[in-house]
This record gives sequence, structure tokens and C-alpha cells, in this order.
Amino acid sequence: MNDSVFLADHTWPEAEAKIAAGGPVFLPLGATEQHGHHMALNVDVVIPTAICERVARAVGGLVAPTVPYGNRSQPRSGGGPAFPGTINLSAHTFSLVVRDILVDLYRQKVRRIVVLNGHYENIWPSIEGIELALDVIGRDKTDGLTILRIDHWEFARPETIARIFPDGYPGIELEHASVLETSLMLAIRPDLVDLDRALHDGPAQFRPYDRFPKPPVEVPPSGVLSMTEGSTVEKGEWLLADCVGRMIDIINEEFK
Repeated sequence: MNDSVFLADHTWPEAEAKIAAGGPVFLPLGATEQHGHHMALNVDVVIPTAICERVARAVGGLVAPTVPYGNRSQPRSGGGPAFPGTINLSAHTFSLVVRDILVDLYRQKVRRIVVLNGHYENIWPSIEGIELALDVIGRDKTDGLTILRIDHWEFARPETIARIFPDGYPGIELEHASVLETSLMLAIRPDLVDLDRALHDGPAQFRPYDRFPKPPVEVPPSGVLSMTEGSTVEKGEWLLADCVGRMIDIINEEFK
């Protein structure tokens, strides 16, 4: 018996039966983006996929293939386009990708969908994608349909953030490739992290505006916007527990 929670691991008859069972379908949204010298380009794919897998196992759900490309990396939140390996989608394209996946899930009678975002710049394009999907489906045909959209970092409890940052939290924008993401990766895929290669040239001191076409000079050369010091497996496990636990609670509440 195939007990995988990943939709793509199943044959189509197996997928049909799993969907018919009525469990939620999770759609992780990621990116292929630089994460310093010490982590792989797929951080924003690995983290939401791993969280979705854990939650899906707990609630009897399925995980759709992760969208591996994200909306344009920006200098003040992801380092920007200057780093090799980062592959961007325009906001319009990203929104249409999300739209089409959601519409096709609806066509296959999926009515409980959880969109979990792992890339900061995906926030508004993912919202637009959901709105466009509802336009295509028809606002008058959405009885029984519920789509939850979540940014995983929002579920870190204040107590956990205070434990990780006793001297003050730099904010989610500057946490790119820094303690939170590095700790999560140490807990999920330590083989993709090499702290010995981390360069400590942050934190960035950004001006409160954007400049085009040349990115601001304040982007640290390493691509790490804050710091990696203090990253641990234990902190990653704290963050995973916060996110997975809160998502399970919300799904049990929303999908009664």
C-alpha cells in the first residue's frame, strides 16, 4: 500500500481515491534563490515542503508538488538578482501559476486547500493567484470551498522568537539566510547546510527605500542579510513545532 502523502508519488487511481477521501491538499510555494555561502538554493522549497509533509501526515492530507520558482527576489528581503543561481518569475506569471493549479485542483473536486508560502516575495502574488482562481471558478460556485493561505514564519510564537533572539529580533525581512532559516534547515536537511562556509558580513543596514535599476550597496556580499551565528538544530525544531502545531490546530478548526 502506498502511504506517501505526496500526490505525485501516487498513480492516478490512487490519487483519485485519496482526493475522494476529502482530506486537505497542501500546495507549498517556494523559490530557487541564493541563501549565502552556507546553504543551498532550494531553502524556500525544502522548508514549506517539509512542514506540509508533517501536517499532511497528521491530518490525512496530500501534498501537491511544490512550486520551485518564486516571485522576483528583492535586495532588501532576498538579496536580489545579483547572485547567480536565483531564478525569478514575474509577479504576474507567479500569480497565474498559482491560479491554474488551484483551478485544476477544484476541477478534480478538491475543496480543502492549504497554500503554504516559503518565500517572502511570494506574499502578494500568491494572494492575487487565489483571487484569480476564485474569479475563474466563479464566486457563486464556491460553496464548500475553503483555501487557507499561510506564510510559515508567521506561526513562530513570540516566546520562541524571544528565546532565539534574547538581544532583539531583527525582523523577518533581514532573516533571509539567517538564524531562522538556517536553524530550520539544520533540523530538516542538515546535508544542505555548511556553517563552516558562512561569511559574517551582516547585518545589512538598508535605507528605507528601494532604488532601481542598480540595487542598494547595502546588500552584504555573502547574501546573508542578518547573521548565522546562533543557528542550531534545536532552534529549528522549536520553529517546526510552532508551525506544524499551529497549522494542525487551524486545519482542525477550519475543516470541521
